[in-house]
Amino acid sequence: QVQLVESGGGLVQAGGSLTLSCAASGSIFSINSMGWYRQAPGKQRELVASLSTGGNTNYVDSVKGRFTISRDNVKNTVDLQMNSLKPEDTATYYCNAALTRGRTSWGQGTQVTVSS
Repeated sequence: QVQLVESGGGLVQAGGSLTLSCAASGSIFSINSMGWYRQAPGKQRELVASLSTGGNTNYVDSVKGRFTISRDNVKNTVDLQMNSLKPEDTATYYCNAALTRGRTSWGQGTQVTVSS
């Protein structure tokens, strides 16, 4: 099993920046890819960014050019650098790990609030 712990959320003004960090522990070898999802009140959870073990990245259109996902294989962390934040980025952000054999692991979530 893989455990994920997020950190770095908070309150920021529009136009500001935040960096979310997700620390993975446990069966690290079973991780295929990692990503960040978010869920705003009354909305479905959506994929924000993902990063495969091969280094391929994927971003939802609304964050392209503003968010960057990166991974530190030594520290077993995956970060989401968020710049030029907008009020519509307000959500609970979840770290996700896609594991072997179709399994998945989620973090507990961290709140990001962007004020206008």
